[in-house]
Amino acid sequence: MKSVGKFIEQLFDKANQLNAILSAQWREHGNRRTIFILFFFGALGIFLFQSIVRPPAEFPLNELVTIEDGATLEATSSYLEGMKVVRSATAFRIIVTLMGHEKDVHAGDYLFKQPQTIFAVARRVGIGSYGLEPTRIRIPEGATTKEMSTMFDVELLRFDAEKFTELAAAEEGFLFPDTYFFLPNATEELVIRTMRHNFDTQISTIADKITEFGKPLSDVVIMASLLEREARNSKDRRMIAGVLWNRLDKRMLLQVDAAFLYTLGKGTFELSIGDLESDSPYNTYRYPGLPPTPIGSPSMDSLLAAVTPVKHDYLYYLADRKGVTYYSKTYAEHLVKKRKYIY
Repeated sequence: MKSVGKFIEQLFDKANQLNAILSAQWREHGNRRTIFILFFFGALGIFLFQSIVRPPAEFPLNELVTIEDGATLEATSSYLEGMKVVRSATAFRIIVTLMGHEKDVHAGDYLFKQPQTIFAVARRVGIGSYGLEPTRIRIPEGATTKEMSTMFDVELLRFDAEKFTELAAAEEGFLFPDTYFFLPNATEELVIRTMRHNFDTQISTIADKITEFGKPLSDVVIMASLLEREARNSKDRRMIAGVLWNRLDKRMLLQVDAAFLYTLGKGTFELSIGDLESDSPYNTYRYPGLPPTPIGSPSMDSLLAAVTPVKHDYLYYLADRKGVTYYSKTYAEHLVKKRKYIY
């Protein structure tokens, strides 16, 4: 009996040893399988990220990406792939569908300030997150439409400077200088409408004074544009307005140097004899009356000065290099001051 028991005990020992060996082998192969599975899915994940999820190298930063009205998901996917926003149109369609936005493609202009994955793009298109933020643009007093076109062209992505200059030519002087906030996709037409509306709103505050003064609005704006360039403060603007209206009443040439800034880009101390004889309708040394159009966009201060001139008998004025303005009633007196303060 003892020998049988001993035999059974030895048999169980052998079984346990075999079980231990088999368990060790299973664990060893199991680790290998786990490592293989992890490696496989890791490699697959890297492949999918590199080929589908990751933003394309040519991702369009700070450019307008426009999804047209009525565009289908298929058309939108192909367009975004063509624009290098996503790497795969097919993957984009699948992701948008899985997100439940297959019927929610939002048309419009999208702006990306940094590269985004296909998932982020799908979400933005699905909820209409355009990424457009207002841009602050300051238009200074006296700016011409040509100068404005350059300022807007730098900031607005859909803006055409040449087209703006052409469309705004008829609005010279009537586009109010101010601080504006436009979305990056603002067009030339929108900019002009907004600035003209601002002008109309501002000018309405002094409409009674313009009516009382008795001059056409166009003449007032032209005069104000000259004053904007000719003087630095309200007092001098009102004094110079008195001089210029006096000269017009007496049918004298205005002889305003500021008009040459508009045509030649030259100031008072840069003008030559040849410049004063140039054949331009803006040459107030040669042609009587006001220039044909404003020479820039005047401020409210200049507009107000144009219709509230100081009443006096002065017909001449000049400013020294420090900006101090001197007034004269006669040409002889003007020449004396010119020799004293200019030469």
